[in-house]
Amino acid sequence: MRHKEYISFDWALKRLLRDKANFDVLEGFLTTLLEKPIKIQRLLESEGNRDRAEVKSNRVDLLAEDEQGELLLIEVQGESEFSYFHRMIFGASKLVTEYVEQGSGYENVKKVYSVNIVYFDLGQGSDCVYRGKTEFRGVHDNDVLRLSPFQQQKFNAEEVSQLFPEYYILKVNDFNRWSKVPLEQWLYFLANSDIPEDADAPGLPAAREKLRFIKMNREEQRVYEHYISERSILENQMITAKGEGRAEGRAEANIATARKLKAMGMLSVQQIADATGLSVTEIEQL
Repeated sequence: MRHKEYISFDWALKRLLRDKANFDVLEGFLTTLLEKPIKIQRLLESEGNRDRAEVKSNRVDLLAEDEQGELLLIEVQGESEFSYFHRMIFGASKLVTEYVEQGSGYENVKKVYSVNIVYFDLGQGSDCVYRGKTEFRGVHDNDVLRLSPFQQQKFNAEEVSQLFPEYYILKVNDFNRWSKVPLEQWLYFLANSDIPEDADAPGLPAAREKLRFIKMNREEQRVYEHYISERSILENQMITAKGEGRAEGRAEANIATARKLKAMGMLSVQQIADATGLSVTEIEQL
């Protein structure tokens, strides 16, 4: 199987980026996305992010804690999941409760960033990067509820939204635009597993050196090639299912149209067949 020069980001999350020596790649990605310096202190384990051996689950989770004690959950999902928004809520909420010591005050609840890299069309929207945060807006005056000066000092925050989980969704499927914008460079790598020579976004120069396929030993290469092969099969199955679904939807629409035209009684059976693509026999049976 012909492989690309660089290892895919989802595979790197499974293996290479869990090594402290490679944290600079992950830190560069998070620094670019969150638009603030991120220094990873350690990786954590929770029930939601334990490494999954089965490739066909097509999901990778990684949980890190930065030097500020904030939690960064990264999820990669390739297979379409209609309830993915709910899973995002569940994952972030679970972390909020998992990492509070029993008996400690609510002020010790950790800030959670939920970073979701999805390789399918999640929801409806024209952008490829979305950010979600919580704010409270007045029903009557439309003002935004803010922290008091004491709370700002106590929590080291300026806005209420800084205390709540923050969500990022990166819809990277089919992203094929290279530019000098750091975030777009990362999106290009996530979508194509390719790092052009002029890539200079934080973390990508390090990724160019550390995520090369040729740097893995032969056994690691074999396992990776099997993973990519299985993922390609799954992607083809998804494309086929989507195509069949569209075809089935068109057929149902044509039948509905034929029924209406037949009920109107203004067209012959042959004319309805020509308009809908159905056979004369199919229309006569409606």
